[in-house]
Amino acid sequence: MWRTEPAGQGGHGPVRYGPPLPPDGLPVLPELAAVLAESAGRADAEPVGGGPALLDAAAGYWERRGIPVHPGRPVAGPGAPALLIALTAALGGDVLVPRPCATWWAPYARLLGRPLFHVATPAECGGVPDPYALLETVRRVREEGGDPRLLVLSVADDPTGTVAPPEVLHEAVEAAAAEGLHLVSDETWRDTLHAPQDTVLVSPAEMFPERVTVVTDLAGALLPVGWPAAVARLPASAAGDDLHARVLDVLTALDARVAAPVAAAATHALTEPEAVTTRVGDAVRLHARVAAAVHAAVVGAGALALPPRAGRHLYADLDPLRGALSAHGVGDSQDLEDFLTARLGMPAPGGHRFGDDLAALRVRLSTGLLLGGTVTLRTECLTSPTPLELPHVQRTLTLLRSVFDDLRDDAQRREPPR
Repeated sequence: MWRTEPAGQGGHGPVRYGPPLPPDGLPVLPELAAVLAESAGRADAEPVGGGPALLDAAAGYWERRGIPVHPGRPVAGPGAPALLIALTAALGGDVLVPRPCATWWAPYARLLGRPLFHVATPAECGGVPDPYALLETVRRVREEGGDPRLLVLSVADDPTGTVAPPEVLHEAVEAAAAEGLHLVSDETWRDTLHAPQDTVLVSPAEMFPERVTVVTDLAGALLPVGWPAAVARLPASAAGDDLHARVLDVLTALDARVAAPVAAAATHALTEPEAVTTRVGDAVRLHARVAAAVHAAVVGAGALALPPRAGRHLYADLDPLRGALSAHGVGDSQDLEDFLTARLGMPAPGGHRFGDDLAALRVRLSTGLLLGGTVTLRTECLTSPTPLELPHVQRTLTLLRSVFDDLRDDAQRREPPR
């Protein structure tokens, strides 16, 4: 992750490089490693857009989740960013995204020279736009001569770690459909729900299948972050036919294909054999426990954060601690990123990386970085019935609590006497 360099006196320049997906911090599942190793001798390349085995596995994956898939509509690429840039190029027009949003959404619109507009999110979650703010943004953009065509959203969100309630999502999707927008639903984190029995996750593709493309980066739950592979489900319609062809054109021009050994591992993971589903469940439970502990430390110090419901991260607002932070030279989210990264000894990307206001003191905290620095320690976290009691996890959580508690104490000392 690169630091934002100053642009002019006293300012921070545009963010050109953002943090990657939150790592899971866990060793590779041996079964997947064996599948990849077995395919390492393949001399032939995976077709652009994915081979039949990979696309059939992707179709089965979505059908098991109640998302309709038309034959020939899945597409695969070397990570979700490659698929998003192909979709953005194919659809044309201006792009709308929630504020905050995943760090990799905005750069691809800018790379293509497409105007991008951030839309405020509702109070109860991130990942989806407030419907009234969306309608107002579309109206304003069109009045100014713009051409909004694409809305990118996520029901299980990075960076906030929240899950959009179905009624909130439905209002946003209805508003987007009424304005003729095409939706890209980033569902990278849908299989990482912390309490699946208590959380209802609905895909926009279940509501308006003809207007929604679903994108899933397998690094969210099924593959290691270092094995780039993602799949997309395109609509089954005449417009979907055209979109499918144009997306393949862009991927072909970029030669953006999944590496053959990674494609074999992705195909295996998407069929969800028992070893894969067991590892996913174990990893989700581990990260849910750590995320709950991090959330308790953050809000216990007086900062604000919605409870994390999915993923390996949470998003904290430290504005209530602004006075204490200012004493350390922290005035914006870049300063906050630098301060917390140094104090915690791990990356703590500021909210500006996710399209948030630079002046706001917001930060994403990842749980995978708290699991230890060696494969042995991380494996111990995965297999322990009480991972939060392991000495190395206790040390990292104690450090985190200490940093936030010190800020709380500083803030309290600065309060005027009553």
